Amino acid sequence: MPVDPKIERLHQAINTVIERQLAANDPPEMRLTLERLVKSGLAETEARTLIGHVVVKEVLQVLAAGKAFDQARYISRLQALPARS
Repeated sequence: MPVDPKIERLHQAINTVIERQLAANDPPEMRLTLERLVKSGLAETEARTLIGHVVVKEVLQVLAAGKAFDQARYISRLQALPARS
């Protein structure tokens, strides 16, 4: 089944956000979350997918509320991601 180009662009944009935050170590909780999830047994791609969900949720919340990005909320959501038990 062919991939919708719009979905592919969105996927690339989310991955770009993740890569830039990891490269800048800003917020540091991004890297800590990725490492925690991988150490819990998730494949890195699975961990990045979970983190991507947080990125999307934050973007949608900012757009819907018309308010500034809330880094404390973002970090809280990253830290709340479940590790594999």
